[in-house]
Amino acid sequence: MNLLTTIDGSLMQGFFPKGWDLARIDACCSHPPTAIHDRQPWWHENFELVECGTIEDFDVKMGHEIAQTIRTARIEGRKLAMILPVGPMGMYRWAVYFLKEWGVKCDHVHGFNMDEWSDAAGNTLPSTNPGAFQNAMEQAFYGPLGNLTVPQGQRHFATPDSLPHYGAKIADLKAAGAHLVVIFGIGRVCHIAFWEPHFAGEYDSLEAWKAQTHRIGAKLHPLTIEQNALTSFKSRTTLVPAYANTIGPGLFLAADKIIGGAEGQFGRGMQWQGMSLWMTLRYGPDPWIPSTFMPTQAGRLFFTSELAGPLEPEMN
Repeated sequence: MNLLTTIDGSLMQGFFPKGWDLARIDACCSHPPTAIHDRQPWWHENFELVECGTIEDFDVKMGHEIAQTIRTARIEGRKLAMILPVGPMGMYRWAVYFLKEWGVKCDHVHGFNMDEWSDAAGNTLPSTNPGAFQNAMEQAFYGPLGNLTVPQGQRHFATPDSLPHYGAKIADLKAAGAHLVVIFGIGRVCHIAFWEPHFAGEYDSLEAWKAQTHRIGAKLHPLTIEQNALTSFKSRTTLVPAYANTIGPGLFLAADKIIGGAEGQFGRGMQWQGMSLWMTLRYGPDPWIPSTFMPTQAGRLFFTSELAGPLEPEMN
């Protein structure tokens, strides 16, 4: 007896994205933890999984990867376009630490925040609001870098007047020799940024889906809202907006390098991200599960060991 055998006629029927094959998802999650490293045919030859024993290890290793990427671009004399998430967040403290230890000035970096809370029209929270992603980035990364920081004019946030220009700005930077690095987390419904799985039903072809650079006032899935209620809003679902502005696959699939992170565990054996991680790695590329395309790109995905499972019930 499980969800697959009891879903008919229940309140869960029709709740998940239309294109999800729940039996296939369950099969993705059935492997032993050590099998998570088994390479799949669709993975990029330069895609690498990095296992981290603890969340503290995760923060340090992912922060080091970000800082090292910034330092390498500076040594090469290359501009760097970075698509930046607010979540995961712990790595920014360590990225700042390493950059300051090395004395790396970041005036060659152009930061593009991948998303921001909004209403249906795309209006965003004030930048000073404690829940605003712009505020989070200023507090966690740009501010602590001090005199090494990214110049104000090179910080871009997903407001309705700025987001539509991301594609052109990044294209200009790449034309001038810049690399594009996409830093990301994986959502509960396997979104990248707030590019939700149900958007797949709006496009006639995979090519059309892949071409989308952004969306203003994106309608969020209920699981996305609840994920953020638990992880960012102290369980207070009523504070979470139902919409967001977000980049799309036209940008997050254009990376020269990806730096991903999955550390969604709460302690006492509780977690929310194990299924999402296994789906990302094993389902195979599918627009109904946006994160499945990330292993097709070069780069690293950092994850905490607990997410590998086994994904079985546990009495606490």
